[in-house]
This record gives sequence, structure tokens and C-alpha cells, in this order.
Amino acid sequence: CIIWKAMYKLLNHLPEPKATSWSNSVKRFSVLMSHVHGARRTVHSTSTPYHYEEVLFTTEEWVPGGRYHVITLNRPKSLNALNYNMAGLITKDLKSVEQDDSIPLVVIKGSGTKAFCAGGDIIAVTEAGKVGGSLSKDFFRAEYSLNHYIGTYKKPFIAIIDGITMGGGVGLSVHGPFRIATEHTLFAMPETFIGLFPDVGGSHFLPKLKGKLGMYLALTGYRLKGRDVYHAGVATHLIAREKLPELAKELGRVCKASVSRSRDVVEAAVQSLLDQFHQQSIEVDGKCFSLDPYVDNINSMEGILDALQSDGSKWARDQLKTLGKMSPTSLKVTCEQLQRGAGLSFRDCFKMEYRMTQACMAGNDFYEGVRAVLIDKDNDPKWKPSTLAEVSPDLVRQHFDPPPDGLELELLHFFFSSSF
Repeated sequence: CIIWKAMYKLLNHLPEPKATSWSNSVKRFSVLMSHVHGARRTVHSTSTPYHYEEVLFTTEEWVPGGRYHVITLNRPKSLNALNYNMAGLITKDLKSVEQDDSIPLVVIKGSGTKAFCAGGDIIAVTEAGKVGGSLSKDFFRAEYSLNHYIGTYKKPFIAIIDGITMGGGVGLSVHGPFRIATEHTLFAMPETFIGLFPDVGGSHFLPKLKGKLGMYLALTGYRLKGRDVYHAGVATHLIAREKLPELAKELGRVCKASVSRSRDVVEAAVQSLLDQFHQQSIEVDGKCFSLDPYVDNINSMEGILDALQSDGSKWARDQLKTLGKMSPTSLKVTCEQLQRGAGLSFRDCFKMEYRMTQACMAGNDFYEGVRAVLIDKDNDPKWKPSTLAEVSPDLVRQHFDPPPDGLELELLHFFFSSSF
């Protein structure tokens, strides 16, 4: 069992930005062809000597001499959810490719048409936490180390976030320099509904979104779709799904001309190419950010609940209703997380988040949220404390204390390139 099931459940309870139902969205996803279907390419052996079913590692050559590395999350029936084993394999693969001068860039994508990656393994984590198992620490260490590594990677890194992108999928994409959304991208971070917090580096990138948009997304789990993922600043480019095979070929041409060149030269060439494809797609789309009418309200959320209650608009009432479903502890902890994260380095954000996970593992709400959404599926979590007023400053502070065992998250890669 995995977090995507929790997120799938959430999508039936969080407010829709449009009237279209989630079930109809899934039906549309299921009939769409894979974005690489029908494209011709030559696939050579990967530079690393392993090839696992859950993750595919290939070096693709769409034009002679235009080689680049592709990581494909290959669990489409599980919406490409990330587990502990996959995190280790991807990290090992990236380290190998980083040393290969014949490969100028890396692409990561998901298998199938429904999801890039809808989350990570949490039922196994909570089960381990109940009995003091090491996975309650090891999973977060492996995942956050990988997230940090992607953000500090020494080669251009392109994430094609086509389809559902939540939780673990956000961590695999948002810290790289190039993040391509399509009209089918669905981005959300609804962790507060399961008693957690927006992790995988959320404390680094969410405060950097315009105004208080990051705080809004973190607290409400609001779903951004298609162009909104770009307009919010989560994606760097919006490219139509039907254009992705053509883009793959053109990336090969860029790589052919970029072998042995510096990172800056390759990145500039990739940037120029993606800008061209983006311009074609954005002109066809021609729509504005759906949250534009509410940006001023989001900017005034220092008092958050008070501001929403005094606003009185339908939008404000909807947000209050959504916030009422979330873990009160998670809401207050998330507010503190983003405020602290705004002043921390990229590296220190992950160290802070690891501390927070261990506090969650020692508390009630993470287990209760997983129970209510995934196990009993009654969607009726019994939060402790049950109201915001009962969440003391001391309880919030404890989430940022060193782990009980004193073992902090250690990150060894220092080169910094995160575009946020």
C-alpha cells in the first residue's frame, strides 16, 4: 500500500478548481496514448549495469550521436509510486551517470499516461513506526537524500511531470532546473490531510512561490492542473503531451552538439529548446492562472483563519471547510515549517524535514490519518489534539527538535543548482 492511494482518496474530498469530476479525469487519462508511443528511437545499454522492473534506466539515442540518459518510473498500476528500493536504485544510477562524460543530460519520466509519480510508500513506514522498525527512518533518509541529490546534480536534469504529481513525485522533479508540465499534469501536496506535512523539500520551494501561494497550497492541498502548474511556478515549462515525442528527438540533437561541453552550455541549449516548445503550447492554451482572482486573499493570510473568516466570500468559505478536515497539528506545524524554511539553505531544509518526520512518527496524527484514509477508509480521522486552539506552541516546537536517537540526516553532495 502506498501514499498514492491516500492522495487518490483525497482527490474525492478536496475542492475542485473546475466542475469536472476526478472520475471523469481518470477516464480521460486511461484512454490517452503514452506520450512516447509511435516514436522511433534507438535504445542503447544504460551506463549502469542493472535494469529493474520498477525503474528503467536507458541511454536513448534519437539521432545518431545524440545520447542522453532516461530514468522511467515503471509502476503504472501503482501510479508510479516511489518506494525505498526505487529511491536507492535511482540514486545509484544518477551517481554513475554523473561520471559519464558521454552523457550530457538526464531525463526522468513516468510510465503510462496517468501519473508521473503520485507519492511514496507510507503504509509500510507507519507499520514500521508502530514496532520501532528501521524503515520509519530509512525511507525518509533515502528519499530526502535523493531529492537533495537531484537539486545538486552536476548535469542538466529534466523532469517530465505528465499526469499526477504528488508527494514523492514532487521531490523527484521540483528541485531540478527543468520541470515540464503538460495539459494532463495534476500537482498537489495534501499531506496535512493524513497528519503529515509538505515534505520532500517543500520547506525550500513553497516559500519561494509568489506571495503566500506556497502556504496556501501546503495548507489546503489545492490541486493545480495543467497550465496552473506552470503559472504557479512549480513547472518551468508547459508543453502539450502530443509534442513530447518531437521534444525527445530534438533533445537528441541538442545532446549531439553538446557532448563534452560545460554544464552551462548544455543548460543554455536545453533552455532555448524548451522555451520554443513552451511558446508553441502556451499560445495554443492562452489561458491565465485560475487563482489570479484570489492572489490578494492569499497574500493576506498571515492570520489565515481570521483572514478567511473575515473575508466571507464563497472562496474563503470553501477554504475554511477544507482546512477543517486537516490535522490541526499538521496545519500549525506546516505554517512554522514554511516560515523557517524561507530562511534556511536547501540542505538545511531537508535536515529540518527529517526531524519533523521523526516527530510525526512519535505522535498520533500520521498514524491516524493513514488509518482513516487507507486502512479503514472511513475518512473520519480522530485528530489529537482535535482543534487548532489545543495545539500548543510547545507541541509545534517539538517537531523541530533533534530526533530522539540523536541521528540527524547527513547529506554529502554540496554542489548547488536548485532553480528555486
